[in-house]
Amino acid sequence: MTSSKTIKIIGPAYPYRGGLASYNERLAKEFLTQGHQVDIETFTIQYPNLLFPGKTQYVDGPAPDNLKIKRTVNSVNPLNWVTVGKRIKKEKPDILMIRYWLPFMAPALGTICRIVRSNKHTKVICLADNIIPHEKRPGDQQLTSYFMNSIDGMVAMSQSVLDDIDQFRTSLPRALCPHPLYDNYGQKTDIHEAKSLLGLERSTNYLLFFGFIRDYKGLDLLLEAFADDRLKDFTVKLIVAGEFYTKPEPYLELINKLQLNDRVVLKTEFIPEKHVTRYFGACDMVVQPYKSATQSGVTQIGYHFEKPMLVTNVGGLAEIIPDKVIGYVTEPNKESIADALVDFYANNRKSTFEKNILEEKKKFSWEKMVEAFMQIESEIKT
Repeated sequence: MTSSKTIKIIGPAYPYRGGLASYNERLAKEFLTQGHQVDIETFTIQYPNLLFPGKTQYVDGPAPDNLKIKRTVNSVNPLNWVTVGKRIKKEKPDILMIRYWLPFMAPALGTICRIVRSNKHTKVICLADNIIPHEKRPGDQQLTSYFMNSIDGMVAMSQSVLDDIDQFRTSLPRALCPHPLYDNYGQKTDIHEAKSLLGLERSTNYLLFFGFIRDYKGLDLLLEAFADDRLKDFTVKLIVAGEFYTKPEPYLELINKLQLNDRVVLKTEFIPEKHVTRYFGACDMVVQPYKSATQSGVTQIGYHFEKPMLVTNVGGLAEIIPDKVIGYVTEPNKESIADALVDFYANNRKSTFEKNILEEKKKFSWEKMVEAFMQIESEIKT
């Protein structure tokens, strides 16, 4: 058994909302379960409001139980980065776990890491969602390089991210561990109860597109696929559940153009954690028609709720969805997606896929993620 470590996590957490915050909190609880000492430092300012695409960055409700969370990091104030870095340097945690997902965060996080690791004790390990962002901007490469040269090791959740490391550091200690299950959204809701709670028709089948709506997630491809005439033979509608993080007008115009107004259910607001079970409970299959990706937390919510899933063959998505076993891996085009949707209903795949998920989901544990961090920690020389 690994000896107890003192671990500090820097990244999104309460009162910030979204999958990154939920993940960091759940990972902290797993570290605690395995006997480590853990606290989380999150942001006083995460994004300036001018740069935030949603309606609010914050959740309603109380902080998670039994976690130490402090708001200390200002993403846009260099003086703050130095102050935070010097304090953590003196505290000397065994591991500083940094969550990296966006080049915008590189100056703040990279500066803090450099200062902390100068104590010659703390090992700085990054958990990377993306190294190369989905939505590219000028300066991304330089910013990410600054951050990548401030860490001692990295855990990646997909092979594509692991491969990207070599663009910046060829000898960086690294480990691959798939995104664990999001098991913090409660128990499954019966399909009829879920439909009732959402005001949906009991006799209609539903597909689910879930999560923040960004252009790279391919909702337009799904709408075009869903307009396929063959799908009219089945009593099926599409639920779009999640807040627009891009302009909604092109998608709304496409729904009108494709005459899908009576077949698409728009729930385009932020979905609180306590309601997630309703949306997954009501659907037959979760559809992720992404144009680019590394990994996705939505698939791990789908695994938790034991729902068949369709993903496109981009990034690391195909690594965790066995094709025709628990769902589909299609090409990122409307024809391939439509063929899979038709096959799903025409050949009654739902019950078979659901049975296969019970075995497949065992691969994605939080314990394995902690083991990956401890493996990297043991490889790093201070």
